[in-house]
Amino acid sequence: MDTATHDRLSEFSVGQSDSYARTVTNADIVLFAGVSGDDNPVHLNDEFASATMFKGRIAHGMLGASYISTVIGTRLPGPGSIYMGQSLKFLAPVRIGDTVTATVTITAIDEAKRRLTLETVCTVKGKNVIEGEARVMLPKP
Repeated sequence: MDTATHDRLSEFSVGQSDSYARTVTNADIVLFAGVSGDDNPVHLNDEFASATMFKGRIAHGMLGASYISTVIGTRLPGPGSIYMGQSLKFLAPVRIGDTVTATVTITAIDEAKRRLTLETVCTVKGKNVIEGEARVMLPKP
């Protein structure tokens, strides 16, 4: 049904969740560096990165976090929703070849303001690498 004519607020409930998974490639990291302007050598230079505490290149934290935005904008709550805020904790590095699964779970619904609060988590091999909370506004019907 067209979201412009249908009020989707009733479709959501606390505990509802959805996910998106993507395997990080070298091209993803290089393209993200170009788009964001973050050319930190820990992301792009093997020699530099091997001398860091990570012992090798890692993906940008915000690249992993961007997969949360994918879930919000395309799955839950989906098209037309407005991302209002996000807290993030980066817990572990993401490397080339890692599959990141971003999951959002509704923790609160403010019907009067048409807003959802979402727990946001990114995992690699079942381990949390990013945790946070997002606030999202639903479009008016």
